[in-house]
Formats: sequence, structure tokens, C-alpha cells
Amino acid sequence: MKMTGAKIVIESMIKENVEVVFGYPGGAIMNVYDEIYKQNSFQHILTRHEQAAVHAADGYARATGKVGVAFLTSGPGFTNGVTGLATAYTDSIPLVVISGQVATALIGTDAFQEIDAVGISRPCTKHNFLVKDVKDLANIIKEAFYIAKSGRPGPVHIDIPKDVTANMTDFVYPKEIELKTYKPNIKGNKRQIKKVVDVIKKAKKPIVYIGGGAVLSNAGELVREFVNTTQIPAVETLMAKGVLRYDNPLNLGMVGMHGTYAANMAMAEADLMISFGARFDDRVTGKLEEFAKHAEVIHIDIDPTSISKIVHADYPIVGDLKNVLETMMPLVKAEINPENYEYFRSIVRRYNDLHPLSYHDSDKVLKPEWVIQKTGEILGDKAIVSTDVGQHQMWTAQYYPFSFSRQFVTSGGLGTMGFGFPAAMGVKRGVPDKISINFSGDGSILMNIQEFVTAYEYKLPVINIVLNNNYLGMVRQWQTMFYDDRLASTDLSVQPDFVALVEACGGKGYRTKTKDEYEEALRDAITQNVPVFIDVVIDRREIVLPMVPAGEGLANTIVEYKDPKQLENKDEK
Repeated sequence: MKMTGAKIVIESMIKENVEVVFGYPGGAIMNVYDEIYKQNSFQHILTRHEQAAVHAADGYARATGKVGVAFLTSGPGFTNGVTGLATAYTDSIPLVVISGQVATALIGTDAFQEIDAVGISRPCTKHNFLVKDVKDLANIIKEAFYIAKSGRPGPVHIDIPKDVTANMTDFVYPKEIELKTYKPNIKGNKRQIKKVVDVIKKAKKPIVYIGGGAVLSNAGELVREFVNTTQIPAVETLMAKGVLRYDNPLNLGMVGMHGTYAANMAMAEADLMISFGARFDDRVTGKLEEFAKHAEVIHIDIDPTSISKIVHADYPIVGDLKNVLETMMPLVKAEINPENYEYFRSIVRRYNDLHPLSYHDSDKVLKPEWVIQKTGEILGDKAIVSTDVGQHQMWTAQYYPFSFSRQFVTSGGLGTMGFGFPAAMGVKRGVPDKISINFSGDGSILMNIQEFVTAYEYKLPVINIVLNNNYLGMVRQWQTMFYDDRLASTDLSVQPDFVALVEACGGKGYRTKTKDEYEEALRDAITQNVPVFIDVVIDRREIVLPMVPAGEGLANTIVEYKDPKQLENKDEK
């Protein structure tokens, strides 16, 4: 059957079982939107900004494990979406983003709303395409979905000129795809797996280092089984929160710049590191020369370019983590004696007893840590938690009781302010039976606050809990600790009336200053069927601890810091 390129795009989405597309129309992609109007096989959600469209598709993908899809127009429509592509790329999130482009004959002429979208997206996508012939379109879309979700996942960009969407050809959608130059290695080498088990057996102070790959490969249950079987202490990266339950005694918590004292010290003392899908990010390693300097390294990862890229791997295994662990676990159960590691477990218990994760509560002012703990106490595993980026992100990672994979949706690698709210909309669309909450700051929330209109229109009742300290909090913390409190351009005292603004967009707003007010607001928010904004007035000078200063090793973790201005209550009045 002959179809236009625009119709082929729609039929290809149906063949891929796409249930929702987030997007924003414009001239170059108008033919595609005309076909969206004619179909009823999938939902289109019109966000109020292109960046939000890609973030929403990203949140949908993180929460569901499916490929997220976004449609953009050319020129500024596409460039507005680039931050979303880069966010997904750094965290290995499977997306297919389709952009319109000016007609083929106009490419290179500086036509209206023309931009070199493929050139721009090349550094921040797993792969990209410029479709030059409508006959190639169906194959390219099939390839895009395959590339996005296979191997190490990532975003794929397809740029389609307007004339290609208007031209006609026979529609044949491939059932299978095979790319000669792209064949991810799924199964790890069995001989190397056996060797790794022997190395683990001989170790005295091993540590399991869990990265985001454990989530992306759906290996969470096997990682839990490995840790519980071997009784080896484990640390998590920001992207791995929830792989181990928060209350597992072997879970030492997050490692790195704002990791727990026990996690950082255990990593510094270990003689063997077992890395499950982690990429050795600089926020984890700190000073590389000091990072796990006593440990041999086992590194299991689907991406061969990640292995030994930053930290040398003594025992590399290239393969899908879930597949590798399925092969490894029978050997582990037969050969590993958990009693071998009791001495190291006693050491890390002492570290935790010495400096447990804690904060100084107050009856005068709301502490952000208390807010997150109380939220976790009320919602627990009923919620999927998104965040923006800043202090609130770190407090959430530290204090929310995560209990399952894909429960925590946050921008790790790129650190994108404005990510949390649209991502939480994608979460709610993808997993409607869970409560979708977004912890944000008064700086981050303003970056995509227009999405309250989207959330209201499409009945996506996201609960935004905004920890409001009238500061760009994380930058202010660094200025206080390392720049003699010279607060350059971080004071956000001039703010809108958030409650009025949100309610003007159809949402429900609350402003809370006490514990009782906050708990009452949260419990009421759960009953609302509209997007919610809880403006939580917190201690202005609270800082995130522990903290490893930039350029220092994990052993130099700061666990206490006294801010004179906070102690004098100058900003609490």
C-alpha cells in the first residue's frame, strides 16, 4: 500500500506498539501532525515546551523500560529539545526523537527555521539519521527503535525533511533488523565469569559497586540475589537507587561526592571492587589516584568502550549484566562462602556506627531531610520519585526509602535543572497506578513550570514538592564552603506567588512552614486529581552532608560543617 512519509511515521509508531508520543508541532513537521489527527492508536500529549516533551518521553522510558518517543519541528523546535537528548544520552535512556526539517532542496540555504539538526545532535545521541528518500523511512524508523533499546540504550534522532513526509512510497515495515556494524555482545565470556568467581572467593574485603546499568538491564533481582547470597557489602550510584532495598543491612548507601561515610570508606578500603553496570563517574570516584587504590577491579558492562575508560579493569566482562549474572549465580552459590567476608562486614558496620547518615532536626524551621523522610514514611513504595537537580536531589537520594528498581527518576550525568516535573508527567503516563512525585527546588521548578498546563489538560496529577530556600541551593552551598560566602547571583528571594501561579494553571497549591502543615498538605494532595505544588519553606542555610570536596579522595569525606549564619538564625527569622 502506498503511503506518504507522514503516514509511514504514524504506521511505524503503531507497529512499534508506541502508546504515547510527547511533542510540539510546527511547519516542518505539520504533515506528520495531520496524520496524528487522523489516527486513534496512540495518544499525543502536547507539552508547552519542546524541552519538556523530550524530558517527559525520558521519564516515561525510565519508569517503564520502554522506548520513549517525542516529535519536534525544525529550527528552534529542535534546538529546544537538545537538552532533553543530552540528558537521555548521558544516562543511557532509550528514546526515539523525530524532528521535522525544511524541504530537501532548501537544506543548506539558511531557509526559515533551518538548522543542522543532525550535526547538532551527533555528539549527544547514540545514533542519528537524516532521511533523504521516503523509500528509506520505514527501515530507518525500525533501525532507530532497535538501536535505542539494544546494547547500551540511548536516544536516537531522526530528522525528516518536509518533502519526504509528503512524498509517497509502498509501506513495508521490517519484522527484524540486522546491522552488520552493530552487534552488541549480550553474553559474557563463560571462562572469564568462572575466573571472576574464583577472584571473589579469594578476596578478603570485596565491595559490590552497583551502577545504573543494573536498572537498565532489568538485573535488579539478580543483583539482590548476588548480594544476599554472598553477603558482600554494596554501594550504589545515584542512578542505582532502589536496586537494593533501602533497609538491606548490606546496602551501605550512595557512594561518591554526597555518599554516606560508610560507603565512601568501604570503597577506600576494599581489596576487590565488583562493578555491576557502573561507569566510574567523576562524582563517584573523586580524585582518581585515590579511588579504591587498594582494590582489584571486576567490571561487567554491556558497553566495551566503558570498560577501562576511566579506571583500569583487572577482570573485564563485556555483556548484558542480567545475562552475565544468570550465568554467574550457580557458580556463586556453589563456591562462595559468605563467612569469608565477616571481618570486612564488621569494619563497615563500625564506619556506619561512627558517622551514620544524620541531620540536626529543628522545631523552629522545616528541615528538608525531615520533609523527604516524612514523604517516604507516608508514600514509600506507592510512589515513583522524580527530582530536579540540586540539593533536593541529593537529599532525596539520601533520605527517601527506595525499594525497587525504576523507582528513582533523576538526571545524573548531565544534571539538568527543569528535568523533574516533565519527567514526572512521563512517569505518571507510563505507570498510572503509582503516585508520581517530583522533589524540586525553587530554582529548578521555574525552568519548566509551564507544564502545569499540560499536566492539567491531560490529567497527569503529579505532586511537586518544592523545597524552597530562596536560593540556588547547591551553588550557594559551594559559595559558602569554598568561596567565603560570596553569594554571587544565587539569591532567589524575588519569587512569584507559586500557589496563585499554579492554581491559575488549573493545579492545586499549598504553602507550608511547619511539620503539621506539611503532613496535612501532602495527605490532602494525594486525594487531588490535579497537578499539585507544595511550596515547602525550609531552612535557608541547610547544606548537604556528607560531602567530598572537588579534587579530593573519598577518604576525605566531610561529615560535619558549621555555618555561622545558620547557627545565628539570621536567615530563619
